[in-house]
Amino acid sequence: MAKAIHSMIRVLDEARSLAFYDTAFGLKVADRLDFDSFTLVYLSNPETGFELELTINKGRTEPYNLGDGYGHLAFSVSDVDAEHARLTAAGLAPRKLVDFAPGGAVIARFFFIADPDGYQIEVLQRAGRYL
Repeated sequence: MAKAIHSMIRVLDEARSLAFYDTAFGLKVADRLDFDSFTLVYLSNPETGFELELTINKGRTEPYNLGDGYGHLAFSVSDVDAEHARLTAAGLAPRKLVDFAPGGAVIARFFFIADPDGYQIEVLQRAGRYL
């Protein structure tokens, strides 16, 4: 059986991205591989073995065009209200909390936040299938 191990995104400013992912999700550098034209930085936290790989292309000065194909990353948290308040206080501008109830009953409670490069990240209340 296959095991998901990481997802990769390209970022423009390594320091800014590292600060965002640490503040927002407690992701720390697990490994760093430096090459002539690019650097790979793997981020993780103790909650999961899944990692976020940041690719930094050296010499790039223009933001990446995310296009219309990118979806989002997702994190689950034990208290989505507290996380929303914490990220707001940190100046990271999370969007509004949503109670997703397409059939009348709430099946998910979440908000989105954008990282410094514009990647969208969903933050879900840990419940149901979002454990």
